[in-house]
Amino acid sequence: MRIGIEAQRLFRPKKHGMDIVALELIKSLHEIDRVNEYHIFVKKDADVLCLNLTHPNFILHVMPSMPYPIWEQVYLPYYVAKLKLDVLHCTANTAPIFASCKKVVTLHDIIFLEVNPLNKGTLYQKFGNLYRKYLVPEMVKSTDMLITVSYFEQKRIKEHFHYGDDKVKVVYNGVGNHFFHQHSPEEIKSIKLKYKLPEKFILFLGNQNPKKNLPNVIRAYSKYLQENGNLNLVVLDYPKESLKNFVNSEGLDVRIIDKTFSPGYVNNKELPLLIQACDIFLYPSLRESFGIPILEAMACNVPVITSNTSSMPEVAGDAAVFVNPESVEEIVAALINVENNPELQAELIAKGAKRSAEFSWTSSARQSIQIYENLVS
Repeated sequence: MRIGIEAQRLFRPKKHGMDIVALELIKSLHEIDRVNEYHIFVKKDADVLCLNLTHPNFILHVMPSMPYPIWEQVYLPYYVAKLKLDVLHCTANTAPIFASCKKVVTLHDIIFLEVNPLNKGTLYQKFGNLYRKYLVPEMVKSTDMLITVSYFEQKRIKEHFHYGDDKVKVVYNGVGNHFFHQHSPEEIKSIKLKYKLPEKFILFLGNQNPKKNLPNVIRAYSKYLQENGNLNLVVLDYPKESLKNFVNSEGLDVRIIDKTFSPGYVNNKELPLLIQACDIFLYPSLRESFGIPILEAMACNVPVITSNTSSMPEVAGDAAVFVNPESVEEIVAALINVENNPELQAELIAKGAKRSAEFSWTSSARQSIQIYENLVS
């Protein structure tokens, strides 16, 4: 087979969930498949070293920069036809409406169909949500197979589009091998110095996406301090000035400002060090289609607190403390309980190590190959 993999944003320096999924899928396909021919489509950007394709069956196509809808709806279909591909796998929720081959789309979630796309988020996020909201309902009509990443999301997609199981397959995400490597105390100390982090802290792996629930986390942390919680808070991808403005507007405990650290974006290679440096991993999202960081923290041997909603119980199994993400009181109670209960910490770490080992990118790649083969045969 001649297989195309759309991974348009793969080379961008600041990668997030869908970018990591695409990168790990391609790396695993490169490791295990020596039969099929792969054409990887990416847009020119700074992080060209993230992918090292050495096998001749894997061909990289670096496309020029242009507006994303034109890239996806015009440029990509042209190359699909020119290369006479058998299958095109688009990895990030959208795809060309028209393609001259079988089409597989990883539809990570349909959150953009459930909310007003212009309601919250950055301008970039609003545009992306608007594009998806109008494109995806048309795109799925011409898609041969949808892949999604949890049974929770499969149910939502099937209900929304009135599809059966044969049109929406679940392929779980995995955990990068580098998260299972336990770093030395010296390495942990070094990452703390690099990012000017406190000795003991809660790590909240959020950003300014509304679903990450940052306002409730900040409110909960204020109450946590008032209840004599001792740990600092580290928040990724959140400007300190924005934190100050939020604390002032809400009238929260001003100690938050001094006890909250904002190292900005941390790349995926360094993320295991940062997670292993923390005492509690806090991930109370309002909505997730999967929640890879839950498993990454478990692989790092850190106790996890996450939400009892959407896909998160499915992913975490029995290896996390669950909270209602909209309840500040539940988040605070969970933080106090985990912080002061060494036996619970040990139990969560042991169960988390076992749970995270059940998810691998190799398994995801093998299932993807099977889907490609079934469509072409």
